[in-house]
Amino acid sequence: MALVILRCFFLMVASALAVTLSTSGMLWLPAWGEEPGWFPPLIFTGVMFAAGAVIVADWSVRKKHLDIITAVYFGMIVGLFLTYVVHLALGPLWVDAPGVAEKAKKLDYRTPLFIGIGMILCYTCISVLIQTKDDFRFIIPYVEFSKEVKGLKPLVLDTSVIIDGRIADVIETKMFDNQLIMPRFVIGELQAIADSSDKMRRSRGRRGLDIMNRLRGNKEVDLIMFDRELPEFAGQSVDLKLVLLAKHLEGKVVTNDYNLNKVAKLHGVGVINLNDIANALKPVFLPGEDVAVRIVKAGEEAGQGVGYLDDGTMIVIEGGREHVGKTVRLEVTSVLQTSAGRMIFGTCLGPAENSKDE
Repeated sequence: MALVILRCFFLMVASALAVTLSTSGMLWLPAWGEEPGWFPPLIFTGVMFAAGAVIVADWSVRKKHLDIITAVYFGMIVGLFLTYVVHLALGPLWVDAPGVAEKAKKLDYRTPLFIGIGMILCYTCISVLIQTKDDFRFIIPYVEFSKEVKGLKPLVLDTSVIIDGRIADVIETKMFDNQLIMPRFVIGELQAIADSSDKMRRSRGRRGLDIMNRLRGNKEVDLIMFDRELPEFAGQSVDLKLVLLAKHLEGKVVTNDYNLNKVAKLHGVGVINLNDIANALKPVFLPGEDVAVRIVKAGEEAGQGVGYLDDGTMIVIEGGREHVGKTVRLEVTSVLQTSAGRMIFGTCLGPAENSKDE
């Protein structure tokens, strides 16, 4: 409703401006005299058409980025201020120069010249701010308050987490609605892996590129390609570049790499490890619980058997070697939790009831 009122008010102001311009004669009297003919209706139609085009453009762009809008506003302000400074600096030179005042009466070339200078300065300032908007942020109280409440820090994606592929499934569950940052050097590393002569590496690289296209094709995912090279990137490895970029953007690194996890923590950068998330979502077994599992192979120690739960958790069963290929009941004795996964140890209690194994 507020936007409807604003747009109606804008059209009213535009119509008043159109009537003023078409009836005052300030645009058509110098060229057409007292009989302008069809020129006033043309002015009115042009102004109203421009106002309607502005509203249509505003309505068509539904998703607006505050950082880009702010960069345009500040760039315009700085550009106009610099234009005013140039006008103050050069204005006295033209006025005091011999013969300039008389020539200015016949042909006032200063106004279009300053308009051109203003256009160039505004464009330059806006372009610089848009290209460097990731290097700083404008302090706006509401934006800072909203960011603090929601905790929406950007997530910098690592090569390993892209190749793994689970990040796409996690994002599609809407667990994270943060902005995703894909650095250009990570894409380069994926391309290098996809072009590798090794068949396994080549398939992993192509899988990572497919995951990237899947994320980019999802309109609900806010994915940004970061293609700028920061000065501190010079001579650094890809892992350290990721850490420095996350620190620069005040974000977090999303990875499956254990070493990168440690490096990021040393630099005080937050880390989201998908393996830790997967382990946290696995069912919890306490010592003394009974579990039914199929033993698929013999263990390393004498008498041991090894089985797996549906989520891939490995279970080591004492006394289960003789039941390989069968489903048995076991009593959980201990659970070992690591960043690489979870292991369950138990003692075989015998064949499971209603087992169809032979």
